[in-house]
Amino acid sequence: MAAAVTAAWAQRLAGVRGLLLDVSGVLYDGGDGGGTPIPGSIEAVARIKQSGLKLRFCTNESQKSRDKFVGLLRRLGFDISVNEITSPAPAARQILKERGLRPYLLVHDDVRSEFEGMDTSDPNCVVIGDAGDGFSYQSMNEAFRVLINLENPVLLSLGKGRYYKETDGLMLDVGPYMRALEYACDIHAEVVGKPAPEFFRAALKEMGTEAHETLMIGDDIVGDVGGARCCGMRALQVRTGKFRCDLSPSTSADCSPCILCASFPCTPINQML
Repeated sequence: MAAAVTAAWAQRLAGVRGLLLDVSGVLYDGGDGGGTPIPGSIEAVARIKQSGLKLRFCTNESQKSRDKFVGLLRRLGFDISVNEITSPAPAARQILKERGLRPYLLVHDDVRSEFEGMDTSDPNCVVIGDAGDGFSYQSMNEAFRVLINLENPVLLSLGKGRYYKETDGLMLDVGPYMRALEYACDIHAEVVGKPAPEFFRAALKEMGTEAHETLMIGDDIVGDVGGARCCGMRALQVRTGKFRCDLSPSTSADCSPCILCASFPCTPINQML
């Protein structure tokens, strides 16, 4: 049986040179004390690195700077470095710099260091991330006032996830707050993280692989699987994190048939390799 499973996975992985690996819900569930590794995930990362496949961690994490995020993962036992992380905050900073934008930062305190040195006076745009307890009527209303008073409002969102999983249950992500500002201001946000095609293309460029030879592994059928498939990558949804048996492309308003991939059924990451 084990030999048959190994052979099946070898066939499915034929031609794959690189892996894009989501983190939250795939490698660990956040929570008190930093969170808990998902069983087998530390060993799975080690085996991937030993396999010779190129690997990049592609995350929408916006509650921590890359340094703090990597520090947490290393304390949990993962072999990972800052230069292996593709995350939305640095990408947003580059956009702000290129366009000469001054942001109102509706982000978590621990990710503000990614925007250190930027001019935030008299803001002409809003950057929104998973601010956690920083979300309040006051902070949302301040972001609303910035946007509604601009002739050409710009809202940059570090992802658009609906929710994610921590050890004590599901938590609201940035998406619902982003939608609230979109609705109130009658605008559309520019999503910097997953599932934005530019975000995946940046990760591919950093890793040095083409889309058709890359596999995205994540727990989000829209942000991870959908975004990757729309960029021409193969994709796999794990049965951990936010995975729910009752959420499928046919029931999600944000999904389209192109994100289906029958060759890669849902599986825990520790059973993949």
